[in-house]
Amino acid sequence: MTVPARVSQQNPRALTPLAESVARLQAGTEITFGMPSPAQEWTICSDLLAEPTRFDLWRKDLAEWMVEQYGESDDRATAGYVMGWYLHLPGYLAGLLFHTARRVPTLKPSDMAFRLSTSGRPHPDGTAILCDEFACLPDDPASNHPAATVVADEAALAAILRARYAAHAAQFVASFGQVVRFGRRQLWAAATDMLEYGPWAAGRLFGDENAGVTDAAMILPEKLEPFVSASTLHFTDEGWKRKRNSCCFHYVLPNAEPCTACPRTCNNT
Repeated sequence: MTVPARVSQQNPRALTPLAESVARLQAGTEITFGMPSPAQEWTICSDLLAEPTRFDLWRKDLAEWMVEQYGESDDRATAGYVMGWYLHLPGYLAGLLFHTARRVPTLKPSDMAFRLSTSGRPHPDGTAILCDEFACLPDDPASNHPAATVVADEAALAAILRARYAAHAAQFVASFGQVVRFGRRQLWAAATDMLEYGPWAAGRLFGDENAGVTDAAMILPEKLEPFVSASTLHFTDEGWKRKRNSCCFHYVLPNAEPCTACPRTCNNT
């Protein structure tokens, strides 16, 4: 495991602009800048993607938890859970920083790490950014920082976010697709869902759901390859809802309630 030098060698007291943005987040889960200690509890995303069989170990631990909770496990459910959990990492991180700071980190697998919970369900309970580079708008107060890449406007920034997320997701699809029975369409459907979910969740978390919906529409304005749809968020009598493109297969577990907006059991209107 190699931590990028620009993080591991920096003065920890000299916060970079991206580190300051991360420090201001109150995301309901641990998000940090730089590799936390102890480092052995964390997995750099590129290390995992380079060894697809490590997903099997993750799913094995998850299957054991499912047996404890539901009496049995299911291969589709373990694959669906891990698929969603992993893609949530870059999707949520990107959505949070776009919504709160109009900044976009690199999102490269080598520039992100995560930690799995060691008690109960083995889900990611921490995310770390390992690179201080970011894209931003011309009026960003740190636009002249050496780590900044300035783009023309919000549409251009959303396009960079989409492209960087797609590059990360493509590596996940290539790696995870080797060890599960899901096809590329199902994997990219999940990637689309998590790209839409990130800014929407950020808007709800920070008290302006409408702005989060607007951000999601800016990031997914139409069906753009390799994603499978535009943002599906729409207003209903019950508030904002979306049409899910992918399924985690939670519903196949004994006595498990389907997820909200499950594409296999709900009307999704």
